[in-house]
Amino acid sequence: MNTTNSNTNITLLARSAPYGSDAAKLCLDISIAAAVFEQTVTYIFLDDGVYQVLNNQDSSAINSKALGKGLEALSLYGIEKLYADEDSLRERNLSLNQLLPQVELVSAEAIKIFISQSKSVMTL
Repeated sequence: MNTTNSNTNITLLARSAPYGSDAAKLCLDISIAAAVFEQTVTYIFLDDGVYQVLNNQDSSAINSKALGKGLEALSLYGIEKLYADEDSLRERNLSLNQLLPQVELVSAEAIKIFISQSKSVMTL
């Protein structure tokens, strides 16, 4: 985790479950738009947002596209790492091996540092 980069422009805090509202999709769209305009994006999943980065999601039963596929493609836009709050995972009995490969666990303290280095913070 690089917490010394003062060039971080946007931190996205994804707190919503992947399905049931448009918040997760909106957060993904914002991350792509920001990256296309060469903004540095820090994408952090907290609370029920950690369900967004579960590996092997299958949303066919609700006739929806799986959010995980979009998150996996973020590296094409220069967003190489996704971050998940370790406390949120622990509270939901999830582990790192259940998440997408590009996800790194971070502490609450690391999240505070990311936020303090950001020019903009969005929570969805």
